[in-house]
Amino acid sequence: MSLVVDEGLREFGLSQSEIAAMQYFLGELQRWNRVHNLTAINETEAALHLHLIDSIIILPILRRYLQSNQSMTHIADLGSGGGLPGIPLAILQSSWSFSLIETSKKKAAFLQHVRGGLGLGNLQVMANRVESLALSHATSFDAITARAFTRLNKLLELSEPLLKSSGLVFAMKSQQSKEEISEVSSQDWRLLEECQLSLPGQQLDRRLLVFQYQ
Repeated sequence: MSLVVDEGLREFGLSQSEIAAMQYFLGELQRWNRVHNLTAINETEAALHLHLIDSIIILPILRRYLQSNQSMTHIADLGSGGGLPGIPLAILQSSWSFSLIETSKKKAAFLQHVRGGLGLGNLQVMANRVESLALSHATSFDAITARAFTRLNKLLELSEPLLKSSGLVFAMKSQQSKEEISEVSSQDWRLLEECQLSLPGQQLDRRLLVFQYQ
């Protein structure tokens, strides 16, 4: 497995320590998955592309919008599941703070396990419902990420109380999203960008929608 992952990640400019962290994360995800069914993808090469690289390719876009923050950037990853995209992003962007929100106790336990194994001090796991955290963490986050979490208008509804003024939502989608975008209130949200992304060697339609609360 390590050779496949090493070669697959090297072209993205990752350091050897970052590649080692990604290998550990993917290995633990596959090991836990055999018992706890964290993800439907088991084969290593598919997991490399559909989990790790799928998460890595959005980072340059996040940096473009968030890098100018003068203070610590706080990001919430809603419905983090097996830690995607939150853990790969936390590995690569140690200067940002990530809160992984996951209601499933077994998935939250896995996230805590990986956090400890990698010593990710910029990451915390919140084993709770988003609606509950909106009360205790109102206006706490500069941005929100979500990958295959829920329908777009619902995601934005859940995100709104968590975001600071003019906060951003980065919604990862696996296909064109015109219908979902049409359901979003233009009075509350502004679509800043719809990025079409490609995974090396994969014939998949990947989109990243960037919304700003107004």
